[in-house]
Amino acid sequence: MKGYIKLESGEQFEGNIDGNIEQEVYGEIVFFTGMTGYQEVMTDPSFHGQIVVFTYPLIGNYGWNETDYESMKPQPAGLVISEAAPEAFHYEAKKTMKEAAADAGIPLVTDIDTRSLTKSIREKGDMGAVLTNDPTDVNVTDYEPIGEKMLIDDVTVKEPVTSGEGEEHIVLIDFGYKQSMVRRLNEKGCKVTVVPYDMEEAEIEALEPDGLLFSNGPGNPKQLQYLLPRYRNLSQSYSTLGICLGHQLLALAYGGDTEKLRFGHRGANQPVQDAYSNKVFMTSQNHSYVVRENSLPAGEFVVQYKNINDDSIEGLAHMNHDIVTVQFHPEAHPGPADSEEIFDQFLEHLKNKGREKTYA
Repeated sequence: MKGYIKLESGEQFEGNIDGNIEQEVYGEIVFFTGMTGYQEVMTDPSFHGQIVVFTYPLIGNYGWNETDYESMKPQPAGLVISEAAPEAFHYEAKKTMKEAAADAGIPLVTDIDTRSLTKSIREKGDMGAVLTNDPTDVNVTDYEPIGEKMLIDDVTVKEPVTSGEGEEHIVLIDFGYKQSMVRRLNEKGCKVTVVPYDMEEAEIEALEPDGLLFSNGPGNPKQLQYLLPRYRNLSQSYSTLGICLGHQLLALAYGGDTEKLRFGHRGANQPVQDAYSNKVFMTSQNHSYVVRENSLPAGEFVVQYKNINDDSIEGLAHMNHDIVTVQFHPEAHPGPADSEEIFDQFLEHLKNKGREKTYA
C-alpha cells in the first residue's frame, strides 16, 4: 500500500506502508544514525511518540530476539526505513523486524529516500510529521506538538519494582528507563528498585537507598519544574547519577537551563571527551535537549564531559555534593561500551560513601 510522510515544513515523501494506517499517525520525526541496534531503539521509551527514521539503508537483517528489549513494548509512533530485510538471518531471531512492528501496531514506511528526508530534518530541525495513506487533506499543524505533551506518564512504572541482590541498593527514579541500565547494575552486584518519577521524598527515604539513579526518558525536562525542589533535596542526600533526561533535570534543579537542539543526538557513534583526563569515548545517545553551559550558576556544577562534534555539555560533576551526570548512555545498548566505567565509578562512590573530586 502506498504510504506518505507529510512534514510540518510542507514537504511530502512517498513510499510503501505496512501496518495499521487506517487513520493518520502523528509524531515528532527524528533520525537515528546507527547501523544496528534497531530493536533497542524500537523499545527505548525515550523514543515514545516519535517517528524514527533509520539512516542506514538496510535495517532488520538479524531479526528480533527475546533479550534485547529496553522496555516491554515498542515505543515509537512510526518507523521509516529505506529497505526492511524480509528475513531474519540470526539463529536466535524469533521474528523479523517487520513482524515485530506489525505485532506492536506500529506503522512502518519503506522504500523512502531516507537520505533526502534526513537532510531535510538536519536543515529544518526535528518537526511534527504525519504518516498516512492519503495526504490530500492532512494538515500537520492541526496536531498538538509533541514537545508540549506529557509523555513520561505513559512510560514510567506505576509501582516500585525491585530486582537483583547485593550490598548496594540503588533506587532508580523512572522517567522512561532502559532495562539495560538495571541489568548492568544487577550484573555488578546491586539491588535496584525502580520507582515512579513522582514518588514522594519520604517514600524514597523509606526504601533506604545507598544511591539514586535519575533515568532517561522522553519529552521536555522543563515539564517537571514542579518536582525540581524534591530532586534537589534527594540528590543532596545520596550519591547520585543522572543519565540523559536525568542529567538535564539535575542541572535544572540546581539553577541551570536547557534548550532544544535543532535535530538532536541519536546514534551509537557520538564522540565525547572527559575534560579532566582528556580521554575520548564513543557513546550511544538519544536526546533532543541539552544543558546550556552559560546557564550553570557559579559554585554548583563543573562541566566534566563535552561533545567533540558540537561542544555541547555531555556531563557534569557537582562541586560540593556527590552528584555526577552524563548526557550519553553508559549502558551502551546499542552502541560501544567505552563509557560503561561510569557505572563502576558510581559504585565506587557508594562504597566510599563519597568520592574524590576529579576536577580542579
